[in-house]
Amino acid sequence: MLYIGSDHGGFELKEFLIFKIKNTGRPYQDIGCYSSDAVDYPDISRKLADLMVEDSNSQGILLCGTGVGISIAANRFEHLRAALCFNEAMARKAREHNNANILVLGGRILGPEAAWSITISWFNTNFSGDDRHVRRILKINGAPEKE
Repeated sequence: MLYIGSDHGGFELKEFLIFKIKNTGRPYQDIGCYSSDAVDYPDISRKLADLMVEDSNSQGILLCGTGVGISIAANRFEHLRAALCFNEAMARKAREHNNANILVLGGRILGPEAAWSITISWFNTNFSGDDRHVRRILKINGAPEKE
């Protein structure tokens, strides 16, 4: 499942992305917010984290005004690896090298078509599984170094 959520700063871009995602037939769930009324982005991140802990194969897209706040909030949860991406190359590397399971976009930073292009790149890229990347992810998660 793909979960997509935003605060008010990312609401309009989230709605655009949902329209595009619908056309792909990819299953998704809109987790809010549902209008441009102000909400707190940490609440959206927590909602996503709670949903994704139940489904370890799920992915997410989060948006706020710049993407910074909501990415910081999302990365507080051990099972989330949220990557704030501003271009297709960042999205590809976030998936290939970091196995990012959350794509973060800035609703007031990116135009709709750029955001969609970044999203498609992220969707179409898989984790490489290379030993060095696995090792680094384990370290991010607090695994001790091997001697």
